[in-house]
Amino acid sequence: MTVVLNGEERSCREGWTLADLVADLRLTGRRIAVELNRNIIPRDEYTSYRLRPGDEIEVVHFVGGG
Repeated sequence: MTVVLNGEERSCREGWTLADLVADLRLTGRRIAVELNRNIIPRDEYTSYRLRPGDEIEVVHFVGGG
């Protein structure tokens, strides 16, 4: 199955959840925001949303600095 992640096509397994994708990207535990089809998804919903072909996902990392 193919989704669009940060503007680029990416293959992922059928039945994957948003949490599976975040884990595969090695972003678990990091400060991120996930937008799915133009909607911000709360972290507690990552495990309940199953990815669908053509989903458009944007992942933003928060970086501290000074």
